[in-house]
Amino acid sequence: MTQDPTPSPQGELTLQTVPMPADTNSNGDIFGGWVLSQMDIAGGVAAHKRAKGRTATVAINAMRFHAPVMVGDVFTVYTSVVKTGTTSVTIHVEAWVQREVDAIQIQVTEADFTFVAIEKSGVKRPLPPL
Repeated sequence: MTQDPTPSPQGELTLQTVPMPADTNSNGDIFGGWVLSQMDIAGGVAAHKRAKGRTATVAINAMRFHAPVMVGDVFTVYTSVVKTGTTSVTIHVEAWVQREVDAIQIQVTEADFTFVAIEKSGVKRPLPPL
């Protein structure tokens, strides 16, 4: 049995957008901060779903940039729950792009985001059972 050597996204499709020229740095690449914010939004969507309510980002662990994001790429974020605690949930977030030229998907970055479930007042609350 042979294994496909081409990596593919892991997790649930959570966000898809296209970076614009206003999102670039002086080199013409998309700002890392823009990429991070899109990943935080997607992670927040997944955390909200698991927590069944409001969450807040409390940590970003081991973010790794693999390739630049360019204007016009189709930027797609996938998420998966990797760990839950009493009040927190850790979401693995992968960002991929599809380049206009060759239409293949390239993983550009990944990280683990930790969110805590909170009440409207901002106080921690337990995660509900699955």
